[in-house]
Amino acid sequence: MGVLLVIGAASCRNDFEYTPSTGNLEFSKDTVFLDTVFTNIGSSTYSLKVYNRSDEDIYIPYVGLETGQNSSYRLNVDGLPGKEFDDVPLLAKDSLYIFIETTFDVSQIPENEFLHTESLLFGTRPLTQKVELVTLVRDAVFLYPRTLSDGTKESLVLGMDENGVEITVEGFYLEPEELLFTNEKPYVIYGYAAVPEGSTLTMQPGTHVHFHKNSGILVDVGASLSINGVLSEDQELLENEVIFEGDRLEPGYADQPGQWGTIWFREGSSNNQINHLTLKNATVGLRIEGDGTLDTPTLTIRNSQIYNSQNHNVWSTEAYIVAENTVLGSAGGSSFYGELGGKYNFTHSTLANYWNKGPRNGLALSLKNFAILPSGDRTTESLEYADFVNSIIFGSVSTELLLEQDSASDFNFNFSNCLIKFNLSDDSVVENPLYNFDNSSFYRNIVFNQDPEFKNQTKNQLNIHENSAAIDLADPDASLTVPTDILGTDRTQNPDIGAYEFITDN
Repeated sequence: MGVLLVIGAASCRNDFEYTPSTGNLEFSKDTVFLDTVFTNIGSSTYSLKVYNRSDEDIYIPYVGLETGQNSSYRLNVDGLPGKEFDDVPLLAKDSLYIFIETTFDVSQIPENEFLHTESLLFGTRPLTQKVELVTLVRDAVFLYPRTLSDGTKESLVLGMDENGVEITVEGFYLEPEELLFTNEKPYVIYGYAAVPEGSTLTMQPGTHVHFHKNSGILVDVGASLSINGVLSEDQELLENEVIFEGDRLEPGYADQPGQWGTIWFREGSSNNQINHLTLKNATVGLRIEGDGTLDTPTLTIRNSQIYNSQNHNVWSTEAYIVAENTVLGSAGGSSFYGELGGKYNFTHSTLANYWNKGPRNGLALSLKNFAILPSGDRTTESLEYADFVNSIIFGSVSTELLLEQDSASDFNFNFSNCLIKFNLSDDSVVENPLYNFDNSSFYRNIVFNQDPEFKNQTKNQLNIHENSAAIDLADPDASLTVPTDILGTDRTQNPDIGAYEFITDN
């Protein structure tokens, strides 16, 4: 374990101009609580301020850690590394900052989680003053690429560029014994953990996976991902949910987008199943590449929520996706972005983009039957169908639905019993048959621009309130295929549009 502690004094004089501290230092806090950290992962930096309220310039005879040179912490005083320091100067009526960081060694963890405390000492006996340092430390299963003999990291080949040069990403293939994730310890992944062809990565209820920067999971051709979360009794703890997020546990990172990469379903992966997953703070939540044949679903996702991605929450290319009780919240791009056709069937889902962390480059729902290749060429494939039933498509801009067709390929879609935000009325809309809202082949029983009245959309809490325009307007026959909502509430009578049924304690 190592802790970096930086102490900066206001100035420096000759020792004979200072008098020793007599134990009258004051501190900005008596205990420094460092937030939960994983073993071997550094914390954020925390500060402590030390005050000399007296009229005399003083020196602090000793600044150091309680266990001295045997401490797992380390100090840096005015740029000098060490664990104990003598005669630290501090001017009259002045103060100095102490900056504190921590990193713990996995070998020093006696159990999966423990509270580590140590005293930071000022002065010598009998005038010693102390400030407590407290850190909750968690053990975890760490998965990472090997370092090769030439000093480089193990990598995965993604393909070839236009010049025949391999495109690689730092990563590794999971071994057979690594293909079952449990809830015994959290997992921390560095680089991309790849599921090899012919294998399935299975995650049990309560699995918690943390990803380092530029890391994720890659599901290779012929491989599958099976996420088997179940309904949690405590919707704050989500004890049975499978959770994907970054590896920084401090509160300041709780809602910071772009902390890690993506879950990448490569072309040719199939039979991917996701149930009760919460995924947040990625660059792209799910990156899904279909195989073009579209005979079976590339991904079936149920009772899951994805939000706060720096780019798209779901980015699909020519894929076949079945989604039920799926919540796609705010994103810097689109909540759902589908290109190059495919097949999509969304039932009782909520797509709501209220991104407030900078410019937004997408909508709640964007569908295209074409894509622009890296070469700049345009390619197109048929959108065989995109059916949205009993679903909400809403957000903070005037229009949250974009449909774009290349006439060289089919573009088949249908919205039924949906609540949609769409306020454009210019010539590009009036003359575009895709936005002919009187065409019952495309639109049936649609509620436009009425408030869904979410609980707190800026925090991606998309439960609906009692005056929501979504209440009782879902197609009851379609609801029978998804008879409970994302929280397990029955919806077989007078069902509401979206992933959540209204209940009085929402």
